[in-house]
Amino acid sequence: RFEGFVDGMELANGYDELQDASLLTQRFEHDLAQRQRDGQVTPPVDRYLLAAMAQGLPDCCGVALGFDRLLMLQLGVDRLSEVIAFPTERA
Repeated sequence: RFEGFVDGMELANGYDELQDASLLTQRFEHDLAQRQRDGQVTPPVDRYLLAAMAQGLPDCCGVALGFDRLLMLQLGVDRLSEVIAFPTERA
């Protein structure tokens, strides 16, 4: 597991420890319930990802680099909403 930070902002996150579809489903449900309690948008669960995981994944890992966060750093802004073209509320 690793994370990449610049000036205290997480830019990249990589891990390989979660490959269990039922555990990921539980995490999704927990996160969505928390978002709902906080009055945030609740995006749909990625059923295709869960179905693929249920079929079994080979040992693998990956990293996600947040282009939006790179853009935030470049522009010197503090909020994602200032750099994303289509906020979740409009998706």
